[in-house]
Amino acid sequence: MRDFFTLARWMPGLVALLGYQRAWLLPDMRAGLSVAAVALPVAIAYAELAGVGAVVGLYSCILPMLAYALFGTSRQLIVGPDAATCAVIAAVVTPLAAGDASRHWQLVMTMTAMTGFWCLIASRFKLGVLADFLSRPILLGLLNGVAITIMVGQLSSIFGFTFDEPELIERIAAAPHYLSLIHWPTLGISLLTLVVMLLCRRFRPQWPSSMLALATTAALLWGLGPERAGIMVVGTISGGIPSLQIPEFPPGLMRELVLPALNLAMVSFVSMMLTARSFAAKNGYEIDADKEFRALGMANLASAVSQGFAISGADSRTAVNDANGGKSQLVSVVAATVIALVTFFLTAPLQYIPTAALGIVLVMASMSLIDLRGQWAMRHSDNAAFWLAWITFVGVLFMGVIPGITLAVLLGLFQFLRNVMRPTDQLMGMNEEGIVHTLGHNEEIKAVTGVLIYRFNSPLTYFNASYFKRRVLLLLNGEKHQPKCLIIDAVSCFTHQDISVMSMVGELHKELKRRGIHMVMAGRRSQMTHWLHQAGIRVGEDGILLYPDLYQALRMTRCYREPEQGGEPTEYQPGEPVSPTARLGES
Repeated sequence: MRDFFTLARWMPGLVALLGYQRAWLLPDMRAGLSVAAVALPVAIAYAELAGVGAVVGLYSCILPMLAYALFGTSRQLIVGPDAATCAVIAAVVTPLAAGDASRHWQLVMTMTAMTGFWCLIASRFKLGVLADFLSRPILLGLLNGVAITIMVGQLSSIFGFTFDEPELIERIAAAPHYLSLIHWPTLGISLLTLVVMLLCRRFRPQWPSSMLALATTAALLWGLGPERAGIMVVGTISGGIPSLQIPEFPPGLMRELVLPALNLAMVSFVSMMLTARSFAAKNGYEIDADKEFRALGMANLASAVSQGFAISGADSRTAVNDANGGKSQLVSVVAATVIALVTFFLTAPLQYIPTAALGIVLVMASMSLIDLRGQWAMRHSDNAAFWLAWITFVGVLFMGVIPGITLAVLLGLFQFLRNVMRPTDQLMGMNEEGIVHTLGHNEEIKAVTGVLIYRFNSPLTYFNASYFKRRVLLLLNGEKHQPKCLIIDAVSCFTHQDISVMSMVGELHKELKRRGIHMVMAGRRSQMTHWLHQAGIRVGEDGILLYPDLYQALRMTRCYREPEQGGEPTEYQPGEPVSPTARLGES
């Protein structure tokens, strides 16, 4: 109980800051300024993507960064607006808002708060394991689909027209029609933004290319006047300190936002954990997945009450932090402070930023998410993963972002269920040194005469118990000579008590006894004894034999003995050595 109220449990980031080392100050300050330089233009661009004002993107950086600095366990991770989360928000909220900008903003905050609550609930029930739920192939297909959806959606800002079609495929099909609607001054600004970014990345890669590109185009339009060329700009930004408020929760729309918010929490967390774990491994420390879920929830709640939108781990800004030598969560504090100063006092120059330039920034950011080559390369290493990735990818393109995410979650669930319901299994044998190995991989591994050693590579539960029984009987039927003994490796499959499993074991034991085959369980002897007694299954000479491990089972099982020269297998007597001589140890 005392540990429950400790600061380390609830605010691990604050504990790390309290133990701050003076030598970290200079690299943390440098990294914080660099992160702010990258985060500022990206936040404004993502606000456009989410369908809210530019200042909302800035609000989404300040308090969430500070919240993560207190509650997070990663020293390098930077949270903030993310392409995938903003695409999800826009896909969900835009139809519900029906063109009402104020309602749109309110729904965005409501969905963000709900996402935060989902994360806190997941943390409370220790569901950090969900970080492994969406497999890497599924997430790869999802991000590729989201990136292409964002890039196509930004073509209207880049070329200066407005899409009439709501979905990706319809927009691509109508492309010839839109070629005649290109606004050439807007396209010129887009090309200028692209050139500045590419030149900066080529000759000064350490500089914030997106900020320089936006500053260049904004200065140009400030000098010329955007109204002269008809180029769309961000417009007046009402900066200042946001009025903290609790988002409204209209009952009728709550039902429309519950599942999308859950999907958003899931995808945001998985994406964030991939980034956090990679940089934690690089810098030699561990992170706590359950505490990260809580930190993401607190950051999203902080964003909601400060009129921002949902955030996640930002891989590009985290990479900037790491590249500049950031050592602690102070980087997030410094970056949030710089962004706050700009938001509260320096918003006037931001009004001249062209939306076309923001479109280029979003396209360039989305390109960093695309890895079609890696997705295609999986066909050589893992065919099942290859098809999972491409089904998710095509689903996002053809069905939309939200149905695509739902499909990705379902695919992850089905993949897990398939692996548990129909797992791999092996028959085991022994080499000349008496060590147990899997049969079939090495000619030196021989089956033990008169004995079938079976391993089932999944926990047994009610929905795979019948499959286990079928596999055992199928393997027994496939043996040329009927074995006298079946040894089951209980360690790998009997992980918990299940009434359906014990019922299946009883049925299997009766069938084996009818065939004259002894049934032996190797491993978990104490647990298995207790579970079998509770299920009313006989244990011992007239029932199931139980031994601590495979080697003891092979030594002590009465039904096995090596055949004499030219003779038949004879019954093994207790205490006789197994030949080859068994060693304690297993592959």
